[in-house]
Order: sequence, then structure tokens, then C-alpha cells
Amino acid sequence: MGWIILAIVGVIILILIVYVISSYNKLVNERNKVKDQWAQIDVQLKKRVDLIPNLVETVKGYAKHEKETLDEVIQARNAFNSAGNVTDEMDANNMITGALNKLFALSEAYPDLKANANFMSLQTDLKDIEEKISYARQFYNDTVLAYNNMIEMFPSNIIAGMFGFKASEFFKVENNEEREAPKVSFQ
Repeated sequence: MGWIILAIVGVIILILIVYVISSYNKLVNERNKVKDQWAQIDVQLKKRVDLIPNLVETVKGYAKHEKETLDEVIQARNAFNSAGNVTDEMDANNMITGALNKLFALSEAYPDLKANANFMSLQTDLKDIEEKISYARQFYNDTVLAYNNMIEMFPSNIIAGMFGFKASEFFKVENNEEREAPKVSFQ
């Protein structure tokens, strides 16, 4: 009779060990998916940042008195290049998007710039990259949702807490500037 109780306890312990290992591996898998999806976004963000100097140089020739807007674009690019973590990159991305919106609004005031083949090509490249960033952001946020759900839902939250898994941040629009058309006035 004593060996039956011992066998039952042994089976229960074995089931718990298998559950802990399985949950841990799923959490690691989901965390790695989050990192992979961020890497996909990071590639597109860097492509966009690399296009900015060419865009700024093209605009400089047409909009010499728009130094403030050009400086804002350059500052946003520098903020991205000096970002030390994902959160800083997300913040810098929001700055870049706002600055680029203002820069493209300038093209409406300068018909020659708007017709410039180099500017049009850069604008098309940036539009393509923005679309890729948008899709990558969606996949990233879906992956973060799945990962965060595992961390927060019972019983996997117990395993996540035991092994120090932390929730990831969603990649979101931080302010309404990106949602609204920029206001540009020439006086």
C-alpha cells in the first residue's frame, strides 16, 4: 500500500516537472518571437533612417528657409541612431514620423521640389518602408499580445514569475501628431 502512494506522488511530481519544463519552453519561444518581430521592425526603421540624409539634402536646395523643419528631421534621426533600447527606438520612431510628415508637407509649398525626380523617388521609397513598418508593427504587437498573455494567465504566470519573464511593450503611436495632418504655415 505504501508503494502505491509513493508511485502516485512520483507520478504527480513527474507531471509537475513536465508541466514546468513545457511552460518554460513555451515562454522562451514566445519571448524569442517578440525579439524576432522587433528585429524585423528594426530593419525597416534603419532603412528609413538611412534615407533621411538624401531626403534632407534634396529638400535643402528648394526650401532654404525651412531650416527648423530640416533640423527637426535630423534631430529625430540622431535620436534613433543613439537609442539604447526598444523603448527609445519606439520613441525615436514617433519623432521621425512626425518630422517626416512636416517635411513632406513642405513639398506642397514648393512645386519644383514636388516635381523633382530624386525627391519623388525618395518619397516612394519612404512610403514603401512605412507600409512595411506598419505591417511589421501589426505582427510585432500580435506576438507581444500572445507572449504577454502567457505571462499573465494562470497557471503559466506562476512559471513566468519563477523564471523572471517580463511583459513586453506594444509598439504604438504615442501621440496624436502621427494621426493628424501636419499644420504648415508660411509667413
